[in-house]
Amino acid sequence: MTVFKNISQTQNVRWIDARFDLKDPKWGEKAYQEGHIEGAVFWDLEKDLSDMEATGGRHPMPSKEKLTRLIEKSGLDPKDEVVIYDQGGAPYAARAWWLLKYAGFENAFISIKGFEALKKEGFKTTQEIPGTPAAQVELSFDDSVYADQSYVKQIINGDELGILLDARSAERYAGISEPIDPVAGRIPCARNFDWEQLVDHRGEFTEEVDFSNVLQKNEPAVVYCGSGVTAAALYAMLAHKGYTSLRLYAGSFSDWIADEKNVVEIDANEQTAPMDDAAKAILAKLIEEGYSGEMLMKKFEYEKSLLEKK
Repeated sequence: MTVFKNISQTQNVRWIDARFDLKDPKWGEKAYQEGHIEGAVFWDLEKDLSDMEATGGRHPMPSKEKLTRLIEKSGLDPKDEVVIYDQGGAPYAARAWWLLKYAGFENAFISIKGFEALKKEGFKTTQEIPGTPAAQVELSFDDSVYADQSYVKQIINGDELGILLDARSAERYAGISEPIDPVAGRIPCARNFDWEQLVDHRGEFTEEVDFSNVLQKNEPAVVYCGSGVTAAALYAMLAHKGYTSLRLYAGSFSDWIADEKNVVEIDANEQTAPMDDAAKAILAKLIEEGYSGEMLMKKFEYEKSLLEKK
């Protein structure tokens, strides 16, 4: 199926702007207000594409009721052709796309190019917020694309056929480094494919990617990451490349470790020593300041090195 598109026209297309920055959660909405593709509505990762008051990982997915209200407020219909963009090479448009797929939208696509690239190609932009009339829709949710913790346990126990595919970096997968979650490691039996391998040197998603070393076309798979966001990008590319038996573990690793009884695997020979209280305090401070991902990892290692010199 086609998921990623090089868009050439805007006629009869409904646009969603999903720009976001984990380090600066207000950036996406501010950027949207400063300029967006004409007609685009804005969907915020934490306000719209997650329910931050719910349980189920660091970015809990919204309930069917909340997702329905978001779609109705945006004036969307499952028959619409919908194109979602973010800043390019990011997972936020993929998160919105997966939620639309879950809600039964069959003509939703991710723009390969981010906002600035679309703007350079001549797509009309505006600061005007579209006055889209609200809609009333009856959605047919597709639970076959969704996995919860219980389903993951069934795979581990052999009660369900499936492969677990971890979309995080190799270091986080191995348990060598964990910059965000309080426990390092992976869900047992998982394979690894770092989602950042999907992005080329231009900062755009590339179709020149080979999954055959981690997953075969006939293998059902459950994709996960830290909180269900970057895994959506891996899910989207797998679907684009013809993999059909896919589920997204929306809660992902942060949901898995919320239950202390759940087993976590590590590569014991490579794992670093556990953090002491001072290192934990540095990590907590950086997370509170808004650092995340690779930037958090680099900043943490730098500040930890200063601590070790004292």
